[in-house]
Amino acid sequence: MDDKQIRERITDMVEQERALREQLAQGVIGTGEEHGRLAEVEAELDRCWDLLRQRQALRDAGADPAAAAARPAREVEGYQQ
Repeated sequence: MDDKQIRERITDMVEQERALREQLAQGVIGTGEEHGRLAEVEAELDRCWDLLRQRQALRDAGADPAAAAARPAREVEGYQQ
């Protein structure tokens, strides 16, 4: 994936997040389903942002951004601020 594709994926995931919250507010889905699906969406968003940051770091270091690879959600979700 290139930066543009990653950003498009992020936009799609943000839309999914918004749609889930709207479905919950309208009573289309329950809280449990919303929380489960939101957790999946948020993990994927974190993976996309991580990949974008990796690509930028490689670019800044004069390396090929294509060498960046998506990391497992478990690894990305385990990062500490």
